[in-house]
Amino acid sequence: MNVLIDLIGSSFIGGLLLLMILKLNLYSQNAGYSSDTELRMQQNAKTLAEILIYDLRKVGYNYYSTAISEADSNRIKFYADMNEPGTAGYGTVDEVEYFLSSTSKAAGTTNPNDVVLTRVINGVDSSSGSSLGLVRLVFSYLDQKFTSTSIKDSIKYIKTEFWVESLEPIEVNFGTQTGYPFTYWEMTINPRNI
Repeated sequence: MNVLIDLIGSSFIGGLLLLMILKLNLYSQNAGYSSDTELRMQQNAKTLAEILIYDLRKVGYNYYSTAISEADSNRIKFYADMNEPGTAGYGTVDEVEYFLSSTSKAAGTTNPNDVVLTRVINGVDSSSGSSLGLVRLVFSYLDQKFTSTSIKDSIKYIKTEFWVESLEPIEVNFGTQTGYPFTYWEMTINPRNI
């Protein structure tokens, strides 16, 4: 009888240990997936920031009038020479516009909220990339004293805020729900030529 109790007890303890090992394995896989998703999301936010910084610093370059023609919270249109010195087209002024496309343009992801950052140069849509998880973009404009302004001639700083969500849902609340984690990025750019 004692042998039977020992066998049942050891089988029960062995089963519990096996379940704990399986649960630990599942948890580590989910944690790794979540970590990879968050890293990808941070990299996408950095890529979007680099694109915006590169172009917005050029506002008014080689243009000697009011460089910003449209300054809205979700759209900016400006004039600048976007070509590098020593390249073909250098010295010609380009009209550059940034705005967000509709959610239907962001194909290939399961996130229903992501959009594509659209960059139009001289009336030609030059951005045909993926959404990178971008869900919202807000421009605000500041004058010399860092006061919010809508007067195009007095704009000296462009504040850009954007939100990036993961492209695929991940499990949250210990696997009871799925969701799209997000990251927020804010930068204030001082174009030297305005």
